[in-house]
Amino acid sequence: MKIFQVDAFTTQTFKGNPAAVVPLDEWLDDKTMQNIAIENNLSETAFFVEKDDGSYRIRWFTPETEVDLCGHATLASAHVLFNHLGYPDKQIVFDSNSGKLTVEVRDNLLWMNFPSNPPDPIPVPKLLPEAIGVIPFYTGVNTDLLILLEDENTVRSLKPDLLILKKMEVRGVIVTAPGDDVDFVSRFFAPKVGVPEDPVTGSAHTVLTPFWSKRLSKDKLHARQISKRGGDLECIQKGDRVEIGGSAVTYLTGSISF
Repeated sequence: MKIFQVDAFTTQTFKGNPAAVVPLDEWLDDKTMQNIAIENNLSETAFFVEKDDGSYRIRWFTPETEVDLCGHATLASAHVLFNHLGYPDKQIVFDSNSGKLTVEVRDNLLWMNFPSNPPDPIPVPKLLPEAIGVIPFYTGVNTDLLILLEDENTVRSLKPDLLILKKMEVRGVIVTAPGDDVDFVSRFFAPKVGVPEDPVTGSAHTVLTPFWSKRLSKDKLHARQISKRGGDLECIQKGDRVEIGGSAVTYLTGSISF
């Protein structure tokens, strides 16, 4: 089996979010795919199989579990198809547990089209101030918990208690604030699914985009995830969908033997 490692949401190797991509002719059993994800020890490993209609069924695994949506590994999978596997068209259709997803080459970026997931406001969870060390201006929830803080520096300097965050009844925790030179910044923590801090999280921007689009009264947004590796994303709110654009670079190509 071929395997690729791609740095997503960046134009530079060693930046952005690394994802493993494993193209398959037919599906492996779930245990084997989970073991490959554990062995890769990256936040996500994507597997895909071509369907009869020319689209691709895609699945994503963290080192601990399968997840229903992953942005950076979808971007990485499209990058592999376009740049290594000779995919001839400008748009790829993926079938996933979160429905139909597309990735299109446009304006020198890979644009993903995902469902929009605006957060619903909730009271501040009881243990949250203790977990993050500050009192948020806003908390909302969808698949993830969204936390609004005062400014970029507060988000950047945050040192959350991951043991407390792991107890939250959500997949992950998004921390966000207005950016100094972009529309908004964020960080993403998901210890519950084996990802203490994710470098750049495409799926979190299905929540962040509608939130900031409404707050800033604009549909086109420039975002930056300010993890240690960092990454940039272009985001467009389009009704009940969001478009998330980014670049990707190949770090590694190889093969799996077992």
